[in-house]
Amino acid sequence: MTPPGPLSNRVKPGFSSVKKTESFIYRLVNKMTSNGDTLKRRTVSPETKQQQLNGTECQHEIDDLKEKLKRDRESLVLWRRPFRTLNYFFKELIIVTYAFVNRLLAYKKLVFLTCLVTIFVLISLNTSGPHQSMLKRLYKEGGWCLYWLGLGVLSSVGLGTGLHTFLLYLGPHIASVTLAAYECGSLNFPEPPYPDQIVCPEEESSAWATSLWNIMQKVKIESVMWGAGTALGELPPYFMARAARLSGYDPDDEEDLKEFEELQKKSEQDPDSMTFVEKTKWFMERIVKKVGFFGILACASIPNPLFDLAGITCGHFLIPFWTFFGATLLGKAVIKMMIQVLFVIIAFNEVLIETALDYVGVIPFVGVHLQPLLVQFLQNQKKRLHEKGATHSNPSKLATLFDIFVLIMVCYFVLSIVNSMAQSYHKRINKEQLKSKTKKNLLQ
Repeated sequence: MTPPGPLSNRVKPGFSSVKKTESFIYRLVNKMTSNGDTLKRRTVSPETKQQQLNGTECQHEIDDLKEKLKRDRESLVLWRRPFRTLNYFFKELIIVTYAFVNRLLAYKKLVFLTCLVTIFVLISLNTSGPHQSMLKRLYKEGGWCLYWLGLGVLSSVGLGTGLHTFLLYLGPHIASVTLAAYECGSLNFPEPPYPDQIVCPEEESSAWATSLWNIMQKVKIESVMWGAGTALGELPPYFMARAARLSGYDPDDEEDLKEFEELQKKSEQDPDSMTFVEKTKWFMERIVKKVGFFGILACASIPNPLFDLAGITCGHFLIPFWTFFGATLLGKAVIKMMIQVLFVIIAFNEVLIETALDYVGVIPFVGVHLQPLLVQFLQNQKKRLHEKGATHSNPSKLATLFDIFVLIMVCYFVLSIVNSMAQSYHKRINKEQLKSKTKKNLLQ
């Protein structure tokens, strides 16, 4: 007897319902079998579950340790823990100095050439001859340029308080030149004593008549060098972000990079919850990323307290150095400085000064006492412009208060450097602790 074949072969042709039933049962059995295999494959052993649980707990421990170390690092300041802060500061100073010397030794030829040029200049300055007048002039003008360049770099870091040196030095310098130009009727100030002291010229020169263009010409070196210094001060965020992108280290190591990463995530996941400042930062980041050179130029050409983010963005997206620095230098040293100089010159003409003094007297409580001080200060300044060779041993009260204010800002800046270097050393030694903790968790 012939063995029965498959059910499909034994069904008569007219029995369509039986065929449908067989097909349904066949698909059902196959589905149940595949689901069983899937369940078997998805079944996680107790050992694997325990390992996953241990990994989650270890990650929480590491996150808690990071937060604890961060709080401890932020409390490491001179006015809270002075001895430990100073101890860490000197240790970090030794490490940084040692690293700097090693970096210099990698460029032995350049260091040797620099030493030879320095020795030659010192010998030339101390040797009498006809070259002395030219060297002294170069020495004076070079020192003047380096002075404003350094103030520009300090302006980028804000003296540790966000206060720009434009308000402390360059702005008052341009204002004094503007006031002297209107008082003297000429900009042909004798050198010396200018720029240390402004004295009205005995004879007016038609080439240096008082005008907006001539005042800008008179302060162009100071303005351009200060602007170039601010451009140099924007390089550390760029190099920091570039190194982070190339090396791939954790953005938690730097607060600015961490903020940049969080801003990127927030813009992608929940853009509606972003604040106005965050939206402004994100808008500037998109301009820099998409437009490139001209986007950087636009951000650098206006007074922009958020420009640090532009440097971080350029470094993160590996924008070429000369594209970033060229646009920053052109924007800050030329375009932005022209706007700021024009603003100061226009604001300090005689008509606006008198109007401003009238408004000062209207200020409640303070105006009555402040207006006489400002009037006296301006009168003394105008009087000194016409005194040749006179010495002023008694500065005005306003000038004394200003000097005290600048001294306090500089002292705070020094303290912030000490605190920052101490916190860097704290981060350095605790990074090893985090690495050992992570390695131990991986072995477990």
